[in-house]
Amino acid sequence: MKELNILWMYHDLMDLYGDKGNIQVLKTRTERRGIRCSVTACTIGEPADATDYDLFFLGGGADHEQTLIYEDLLSRRGNIAQALAEGTAFLLICGGYQLFGQYYKDQDGKVIDGLGFFDYYTEATTRDHRCIGNIAVQVHMDGCTFNAVGFENHGGQTKNVSSPLGKVLKGHGNTYNGGFEGFVNDTVLATYMHGPLLPKNPQIADLVIKRALKKRYGETELEALDDTLENKAREVMLKRLRVQ
Repeated sequence: MKELNILWMYHDLMDLYGDKGNIQVLKTRTERRGIRCSVTACTIGEPADATDYDLFFLGGGADHEQTLIYEDLLSRRGNIAQALAEGTAFLLICGGYQLFGQYYKDQDGKVIDGLGFFDYYTEATTRDHRCIGNIAVQVHMDGCTFNAVGFENHGGQTKNVSSPLGKVLKGHGNTYNGGFEGFVNDTVLATYMHGPLLPKNPQIADLVIKRALKKRYGETELEALDDTLENKAREVMLKRLRVQ
């Protein structure tokens, strides 16, 4: 039996707008296919070797929570870098997305250095330019193109993104009225979409699962599931946003 091992970082602090739902979806969709799924929750001060896992998940949090986890996350940089090099899949939401870049500058001008794995950086904007509301994105990921929906609520403006997850159809994305959302490469998916992201976007969930399984099993085809309800939920939101 195949196994999927997930490391859920800072589960008690970085769980804004129901990000834990992403873990529930990944576990359900793997187990429905006969794949054993194990989730390890890890928080500040607890030991965990990211290279032992197939998927590294870090959810979103406000500035206060990011400040709380910052030193602990920085202490794990070398281990996370090794996991990236070994092909571990990463799913990063909002604050998790920001912290993997060069830096985050808050509204008071205080700069928090990021892990520096990617060239993008984030700077807080004025309240008038906060990116908030439902969002629809035309996703381009792993050779697939489809529409996804989510909820964004962030003051940070993430700039210098070399490979965005997709084009914004409705909403803001990485910057206020910026036109593009998230970051993606061969193993990392980073996004501002909460809501949580995966329940209404089963295609993204399955692409993340395939990436995670690839580390140990190579390219893996997944058994099709009945996604009627999930797709209806997404279609309702697309219609509400007047996106065809």
